[in-house]
Amino acid sequence: MKTTGGQRRDIALSARVRLARNLKDLPFPGRMDADQAEQALARLSKPLLDGGEDGFTLLRLDDGNRLEARALVERHLISPELAGGGQPRGVALSRDGGLSVMIGEEDHLRIQAMGPGLCLTECLREAQRADGLIERQETYAFDEALGYLTACPTNLGTGLRASVMLHLPALTGSGGMRDIVAAAGKMGLAVRGLYGEGTEASGALYQVSNQITLGLSEEEIVSRVSDVTLHIIAREEALRAQYKQRRPREYEDRVWRALGALERARRLSGEEAMKLLSDLRWGVSMGDIALPLETLDTLLPGIQPGVLTLSAARPLRPAERDAARADYVRETLGALARRETK
Repeated sequence: MKTTGGQRRDIALSARVRLARNLKDLPFPGRMDADQAEQALARLSKPLLDGGEDGFTLLRLDDGNRLEARALVERHLISPELAGGGQPRGVALSRDGGLSVMIGEEDHLRIQAMGPGLCLTECLREAQRADGLIERQETYAFDEALGYLTACPTNLGTGLRASVMLHLPALTGSGGMRDIVAAAGKMGLAVRGLYGEGTEASGALYQVSNQITLGLSEEEIVSRVSDVTLHIIAREEALRAQYKQRRPREYEDRVWRALGALERARRLSGEEAMKLLSDLRWGVSMGDIALPLETLDTLLPGIQPGVLTLSAARPLRPAERDAARADYVRETLGALARRETK
């Protein structure tokens, strides 16, 4: 996905827009039998596979491949609900990974567009384009008063969820997240953990998303989430500047200690790796450590258990997984250092 400048990559890791849709002539997934689920999977994937320019491929998730499904969840390409398996279901993935279309989750269709930084407008445009490909061949369940009909009433209307992943170490450390969560709730937004609803923050990473889909246009929802996100970013920036000014040695020790540990560790638990990468990212985003944020952010999904196990192509015991995690981080940072010295 092409994005414009000024995407605030220092604090906003990624943005996502998701559209929920259902076919008019089939029951919702919770009431479908296996034959109907198979029909929905075939019908909804066909326009994407025939679309051409995005190079979609279909991955079935009802065949017991739980490890691959877990890795896709950790990469934020599918939801934990879709990964649960069951009746015929799958995900159509674009060549560049910017579009993932989940088929057979709570709704027949969840069209998801992702991009780096605060790029909700571009994500909305991409999701709408994929939506149009399908709607040219299929008819959605739609009501003039209620909008798109969905399995959960909270998705009625546009069926749109817009979210931004934010790195907020200063707000987390100062206890300011309580006020952020409360203020966002009053504006119809939610602040959740790394993997969305029902999850906790890890590595000071949070998702900000809308809770209201009815009564607003898609563009209005995206604008509202963007505006609130920019407000949160401004609060985080102010606290970062205060922390660095008032406690410079503590700040420097924190970010440089993280880099040293990650460059040399031979075993890293998931929790420890997330904390160290969070501190390192803080130093990089402040301009004090010369590493590319783009590469650093690829480490976050890469250290997750399912991704590591899938990369190893064999089951890993916890100790082996911690060793593989440390190796992956150390080798990635080492490659960056070698590139900088050339």
